[in-house]
Amino acid sequence: MEPIKVGLLGFGTVGCGTYTVLRRNQEEIKRRAGRGIEIARIAVRNPAKAAKALNDIGVTDAGSAIVTDNFNAVVDDPSIDIVAEMIGGTGVARELVLRAIANRKHVVTANKALLAVHGTEIFEAAHANGVMVAFEGAVAGGIPIIKALREGLTANRIEYIAGIINGTTNYILSEMRDRGVDFATALKGAQELGYAEADPTFDIEGVDAAHKATIMSAIAFGVPVQFDKAYVEGISRLAAIDIRYAEELGYRIKLLGITRRTGKGIELRVHPTLIPSKRLLANVEGPMNAVVVHGDAVGATLYYGKGAGAEPTASAVVADLVDVTRLHTADPEHRVPHLAFQRDRLSDTPILPIDEVTSGYYLRLRVADVTGVLADITRILANTGISIDALLQKESEQVDDHGKGETDIVLITHETVEKNVNTAIAEIEALRTVVSKVTKLRMETLN
Repeated sequence: MEPIKVGLLGFGTVGCGTYTVLRRNQEEIKRRAGRGIEIARIAVRNPAKAAKALNDIGVTDAGSAIVTDNFNAVVDDPSIDIVAEMIGGTGVARELVLRAIANRKHVVTANKALLAVHGTEIFEAAHANGVMVAFEGAVAGGIPIIKALREGLTANRIEYIAGIINGTTNYILSEMRDRGVDFATALKGAQELGYAEADPTFDIEGVDAAHKATIMSAIAFGVPVQFDKAYVEGISRLAAIDIRYAEELGYRIKLLGITRRTGKGIELRVHPTLIPSKRLLANVEGPMNAVVVHGDAVGATLYYGKGAGAEPTASAVVADLVDVTRLHTADPEHRVPHLAFQRDRLSDTPILPIDEVTSGYYLRLRVADVTGVLADITRILANTGISIDALLQKESEQVDDHGKGETDIVLITHETVEKNVNTAIAEIEALRTVVSKVTKLRMETLN
């Protein structure tokens, strides 16, 4: 049987990794797919650079692969069966993916931003043209979390997903905890080691994680992708002192992507989160990723591994190529739906605004060390229906000649609605004895 022919758009880290893995494991892949998979054409902005990259991995003659700077020529080539989009972004990538689908070509992509923002449009176009869009590499690199959600956990009603899905921020938080350094120092170290980009905004502000959480939420709960409704908060304003205080209280801080089914709607949020230190997720360190999925039948399941890099992501991309090859001639109506649920059975369950989310909270207050300040704070919390689970009060620092100073009070609350916490914080900050803004972090017990 003739090999399936792939047109590769982009030959950067993931594109080159995909070519390398396919070439190295071609016989094993052929045995699994039932026929060969061949990268027949490669489209890049700089063909000379691609030729050098091929040479660096030992390919002095690309054989039947034709390198070109004409992306449309690859997408329009009638001999190409699958277009693998590895260029990233949401502009040119969207145009090329939709053009490939219009040409009735299957698409494989690792582009989480593209799917989080334009996924509904792309999946509708794919359905109309009877082709598949596979995207395992878009979330958590080499961890097969999309297949687990779409297929392995099909019997379950998913209750929640909580994941460390950005290796850059997890490395930074690990450094801040292990070495006691501030955010800026940890970020600089991450950049020097290649874990963070020169412009790390998408990572450190939580956008990358929110793209991935949006995709997982849609698959878990059978709703359209709705990145615009996700709550996104990064780690750039996180202080080293809060990591230290969290440790004293038995917690670790991780940037989590969280999506949860509730009676009022679906939570979809990314933010720094306190997790009990005994939880497995709390002990995922460095640039590694991990995702907890809780189903009603199976309970909690954990997926752990490398969330980025050339070959870990290529592992997911090649797995998608194999899946598409196996189902290339299958009846479109009998393929696994893009978002796991049949497209006419997607739900309109609302995504909750962050004010309606229920969580436990970590609150750090800088206060004047005077009699009655703690009583005032607990009174305000009680009046807004918030109960305290734990309290940490530090010794006064910089005591003046009259024996007065300032101190930190750290409170852990029981679960409550976020809008109640915000109301209480506004009243607390209005107290004359509170000398700085209140630091608020959310908590997840992951029970």
